[in-house]
Amino acid sequence: MAVCARLCGVGPSRGCRRRQQRRGPAETAAADSEPDTDPEEERIEAGAAVLCGGGSSRSASPSPPPRCSLLELPPELLVEIFASLPGTDLPSLAQVCTKFRHILHTDTIWRRRCREEYGVCENLRKLEITGVSCRDVYAKLLHRYRHILGLWQPDIGPYGGLLNVVVDGLFIIGWMYLPPHDPHVDDPMRFKPLFRIHLTERKSPTVECMYGHRGPHNGHIQIVKKDEFSTKCNQTDHHRMSGGRQEEFRTWLREEWGRTLEDIFHEHMQELILMKFIYTSQYDNCLTYRRIYLPPSHPDDLIRPGLFKGTYGSHGLEIVMLSFHGKHARATKITGDPNIPAGQQTVEIDLMHRIQLPNVENLCNFNELSRIVLEVHEQVRQEQQQQEDRTEDSEGARPPTEKVWEPGDRGAAALKEEPVQFVLPVGVTSRNEDYPRTCRMCFYGTGLIADHGFTSPERTPGVFILFDEDRFGFIWLELKSFSLYSRVQANFRNADAPSAQAFEEMLKNIQSLTS
Repeated sequence: MAVCARLCGVGPSRGCRRRQQRRGPAETAAADSEPDTDPEEERIEAGAAVLCGGGSSRSASPSPPPRCSLLELPPELLVEIFASLPGTDLPSLAQVCTKFRHILHTDTIWRRRCREEYGVCENLRKLEITGVSCRDVYAKLLHRYRHILGLWQPDIGPYGGLLNVVVDGLFIIGWMYLPPHDPHVDDPMRFKPLFRIHLTERKSPTVECMYGHRGPHNGHIQIVKKDEFSTKCNQTDHHRMSGGRQEEFRTWLREEWGRTLEDIFHEHMQELILMKFIYTSQYDNCLTYRRIYLPPSHPDDLIRPGLFKGTYGSHGLEIVMLSFHGKHARATKITGDPNIPAGQQTVEIDLMHRIQLPNVENLCNFNELSRIVLEVHEQVRQEQQQQEDRTEDSEGARPPTEKVWEPGDRGAAALKEEPVQFVLPVGVTSRNEDYPRTCRMCFYGTGLIADHGFTSPERTPGVFILFDEDRFGFIWLELKSFSLYSRVQANFRNADAPSAQAFEEMLKNIQSLTS
């Protein structure tokens, strides 16, 4: 604060200037040489003197640079300096003096902060028509609701979901992302707005629910705690359709599942009842959201981690998060079903045990593939037992016929390998017959299966198939089924994890909610 006082021309610095005016050159030089001035203050003040053009090179002997106050800088230069500072620092700066407080009312400063910190690309000058300033947009909208920007998972029973809250023009909008209609796994994600926040002419933020077919209506958002918030609709009558609940339910099935009530009724009556639960939860639109992060990437990763959409038997398409953890890769469910709920680790890939598939003729034989995988499964079991029994200085056993896939061998090198022909074995079911006919690599892995209600969960062996940078698959041996996964190509903002530790803690948090 003493530095600010000197730079602003208040406090001790004023006295210093007056004393310099009364003293002669010798006295001034002697006073300046006294060691009671902080070196850091001298450095900052010297920089301010340079900005003001102080000093002269004509003098034969160097003279102390004249002291200069930031208050003496032209207002346009102060605006440029303040506009380059983080918006969170500007309120403290406004408390320094009246001049700073007046300059900080300049909309140019806040327009730049809105653009650089929150990506607002709108022409903010048109706000003048409504009487809302860029300072209002920053302080009352963007800064106030900054904690809800990013990726979130709604708490809807076992089903989960994916919400991205972003700054969109002069709004903050919550977009719900939905998988493509089953079984078109390569199609782009579908999305729709669930809520939006904007400033009114009264310069106060307004929350609007966007669910339903009758347009925006009154809603509410509450930040429960760090990394958690809730939404509530205050006018649920806007969700209703003239044909009643049955018409609303049919419309919801058609829009979000791409299926009719009759199709689902003939397939799974129990699933129909559970989907009605989802619909009722969204109908009330009183939901809690928990923050999720995109997985951090590393050059040694087999492929770029991220979100993928995949087929899950009769459950349709679901969203998983592929992440790498040393010698293993994991697929965690972001959306789930009554058997394996959202948050659970559905597939785990053992990157230390690569599988060499037989030729296409033998691969068509499910028993041959099963034999190869079960042999590796037994090897892994024995290695785990040996790991538990051996002492710390023992080397441990490695499978004699398997090449251990060291971290240095992974990464971009994986996709440079020559592709080999791939075909599903006879008897393995797949909802999507349009799967790739060549693959790059295969690894041993396990998949999580359970009865309805996530009862009796167990891990069973399977095969992870890497097709390319954006697609992979998994063959569930016990279920004799195949899941195809395709990368989610959407650009999610404010979704990167601040650290690897924060990402690991997030995974544990969402998994504990369904354990």
